[in-house]
Amino acid sequence: MVVRLRIVWFLSGLLAASVASAEDYYVVEDILLGTSMHSPRDAGWRPGQGIALEATGLAPLDGGRLAVAIRKGEVWILEGIEGDVEKITYKRFASGLDEPLGLMRRGDHLLLSQRSEVTELVDTDGDGVADQYLTAGKGWHVSGNYHGYAYGPVEDGEGRLWATLNLGMGAKANNDLPWRGWGVCLKGDGTVEPMCAGMRSPCGLGRNAAGDVFFTDQQGQWIPTNSLHHLRRGVYYGNPEGMKAAEFPGSPLRPLAAEVNGEPYPEALEKLPQLVPPAVWFPYDKMGRSRTGITLDTTEGKFGPYQNQLFVGEFTTNKIGRVFLEKIEGEYQGACFPFLEGFPCAVMTMAFSEQGTQFAGMSNRGWSSLGSAAYGLQRIRWTGVVPFEVREMRARADGFELVFTLPVDRASASVVSAYQMTSYTYPLHATYGGEEIQTEDVAITRAEVSLDGLQVRLTCQGLRAYFVHELNYGGVRSGEGGARPWHDRVYYTLNRIPRSD
Repeated sequence: MVVRLRIVWFLSGLLAASVASAEDYYVVEDILLGTSMHSPRDAGWRPGQGIALEATGLAPLDGGRLAVAIRKGEVWILEGIEGDVEKITYKRFASGLDEPLGLMRRGDHLLLSQRSEVTELVDTDGDGVADQYLTAGKGWHVSGNYHGYAYGPVEDGEGRLWATLNLGMGAKANNDLPWRGWGVCLKGDGTVEPMCAGMRSPCGLGRNAAGDVFFTDQQGQWIPTNSLHHLRRGVYYGNPEGMKAAEFPGSPLRPLAAEVNGEPYPEALEKLPQLVPPAVWFPYDKMGRSRTGITLDTTEGKFGPYQNQLFVGEFTTNKIGRVFLEKIEGEYQGACFPFLEGFPCAVMTMAFSEQGTQFAGMSNRGWSSLGSAAYGLQRIRWTGVVPFEVREMRARADGFELVFTLPVDRASASVVSAYQMTSYTYPLHATYGGEEIQTEDVAITRAEVSLDGLQVRLTCQGLRAYFVHELNYGGVRSGEGGARPWHDRVYYTLNRIPRSD
């Protein structure tokens, strides 16, 4: 079954909304969906019926197969995933796990995080069923707290395996015990090394093309809106609720030197030397409400013009967005963009196959996500038609450079009134969530189009470090056919203004 997704945007100066058909660019197909935790959505028997495929981890395998971890504590191997959906076969590979959230392939083995440990699954006799469940890493506090999740693992470019640990929530949170709200690396002896702290709900993990690992955090106490952070040793991400563990042996962080509660992020960064800003803020509602899994486009153009960009899931508003990252003075920053929306359930995890297909695993876990399904798996394929929009937004000393997917119409793209920009930041405080604060317009004084029409250089006045710069480019048209942008908004987190180009 093909699911048609539609994106609606409002263009400046128009009274009515124009509707762009996402299916012109991407076809989305159901593999298995369920409207409840007990029955598939479609009437009649079909492959996979009876499996509550609450997909929380995906790992492509050789031979057109896909490993799927599900929240109920199982791993299934699906075979024939690129072909006829009705001919896909399902075989249970592992069971008895405690809410796995993540899955990765390493050699011939699978690894996943469950609440108490990172587990390596091994099929020793080749019958397609795991015979050994080996502890690859453990050593954090485990309780019955509802939010005591563990996520991952993901391997970085140096071969280290990373996992992240959710804070407990409520009266029996036990966040003073290590290492709740921390990122850890697995050691060869089956224990873990604490690496970084200050997380709330670090539910998405993924690596970029350079081999660096990132996580998404979700809005809540001390987290004003969803964010994307670079994982590395000895840094603090802003939530103090797990920082009691900094006093324990093995901690690479010192206890916080100052109390910060209510300061805008730029001021908080000056007071707390260990605090690092997100590489990307996802403005609330504009880019969803609960970002989730991360996957890297390694398809070399088989999925469209977004090679080496990150795709990020969204729980509450059941979307997938994308992220462009760049390094300025050794630190990551970048832009987030809308991509696809209207999925039938919360998008928890994604993965790309060698054929360039993106798989999206879904589960609402009883929370309130939009959509008609409770769980499921879909596949997304590019039609070969390139959408017209900004592919990259790069910081420059005096503004930004926009890189488009297709050449622009020079007349429209060179007029500064085709663009509008504002900037804002967020407060660091104990309150749940946070509004955009210190909002100001950014004056765009010049728009210069490159000879090939693929780049537009915007000269701006009033750039501010550690502020999100929100750009509306709805007045720009494509060079061939005068098409409007598929999406007309970009949100760039400008932590460092380049000193020169």
